[in-house]
Amino acid sequence: MATIASQVPKNLPFRYRIPCRKISGTASAKKALDESYRLPNFSDLDGMESYGDVRIGWGKAGLVIAVEVKGKSKSLWCRESAILESDGLQVWVDTRDTHNVHRATKFCHWFIAMPTGGGAKKDKPFGNMLKINRSREDSPMLNRQKVAVESKVVKGGYKMTLFIPSKSLNGWDPEEQRNLGFNFAIIDSEMGWQTLAIGPELPISEDPSLWQTIQLVD
Repeated sequence: MATIASQVPKNLPFRYRIPCRKISGTASAKKALDESYRLPNFSDLDGMESYGDVRIGWGKAGLVIAVEVKGKSKSLWCRESAILESDGLQVWVDTRDTHNVHRATKFCHWFIAMPTGGGAKKDKPFGNMLKINRSREDSPMLNRQKVAVESKVVKGGYKMTLFIPSKSLNGWDPEEQRNLGFNFAIIDSEMGWQTLAIGPELPISEDPSLWQTIQLVD
């Protein structure tokens, strides 16, 4: 697992800065990420159950995020018409890594991915970018680009990869800005929430000061 640096901010006991390794070749939803790309799980410290493996890598083309969920005994519940209640992955990215504001800026983004529930037969993976509640200013990239999702439903869970293109990230500039505000939540109707650190008892979907930091490294 990657090494972790932390600091003590005013509004959180800890904030974590997590290395995000560069992907060789072209980043895409089909890009496999080995164990060296795995994110640590701090949600255990908050008493949340850990049932998902989450990995992240970056390239000039954007971010690749892979999740594997295991241990389910019930079927997935995914509906394109009810994405916030569906089983799947939610991701937040701030390309300016700003932690001293409580309302999202134009550099903040919210993405969602479901392993199934999309398409005419409701059996396709689905991905989208969402408007952040109470944001000071929406990202100009809102609804301009589609996020790519690949998934495979297996016994006891699923494997899914989300590709967020750099064109969907306002302010993306790895040459100048290597730190990104970042958070994720795996949501499961059977097993509950698993987040990077802070749980849903705080407004993590709209307050970037509650997000952690990933550092793009070569």
